[in-house]
Amino acid sequence: DITKMGFMTGIEATIAGIEKCRITRCGYTGEDGFEISVSPQQAVQLASVLLEQPEVKVAGLGARDSLRLEAGLCLYGNDLDETINPVEASLTWTIGGPKSRRRLQQGFLGASSFLASDGKLLPVTRKRVGLLGMKAPARGHTEVFDKAGQQKIGEITSGGFGPSLQKPLAMGYVEVAHSEEGTEVMLSVRGKMLPAKVVKTPFYPTDYYRAP
Repeated sequence: DITKMGFMTGIEATIAGIEKCRITRCGYTGEDGFEISVSPQQAVQLASVLLEQPEVKVAGLGARDSLRLEAGLCLYGNDLDETINPVEASLTWTIGGPKSRRRLQQGFLGASSFLASDGKLLPVTRKRVGLLGMKAPARGHTEVFDKAGQQKIGEITSGGFGPSLQKPLAMGYVEVAHSEEGTEVMLSVRGKMLPAKVVKTPFYPTDYYRAP
């Protein structure tokens, strides 16, 4: 009964005779969805069964990437790498509040690089932000400047066109002093300076399922 499956929970099931399918209620689009894991030998069989259903449509990585960007979800290699910590990436929710076990015990790699011994967050110099307002898409590695367009303050890590919003959007890292919501910045896009504004993410409301 999938109605009892909450967001980020999983079960093992048999699908169309394929045993030991791992079904997880998660996804990378900001919407309610499922991921199904099977052995490589059964992948084509499972895909064929799913595509026989009239409501199932195929979608490419570009479609998925535009939706995960609208949902403010990070992509490793773009928005995350070994040099970025959870504070900079605005992902401290993954380790709980100030008095949580994970922040106090710090039993994971890299904890000392952004947590003090009492679990408080150490200061950072950059923050991941959302950006809207530009007239053209700003792709990865686009330079971000201050409002005057004089001082470089950061760089875009993911950018494109949001199909749900029907407008360009981007995420990137900027200096903390320029990371507040509403801060006006300039983006250097193909030799032109385009105005943009720092906004909160997600850009588009998420729709994760909550089990009753």
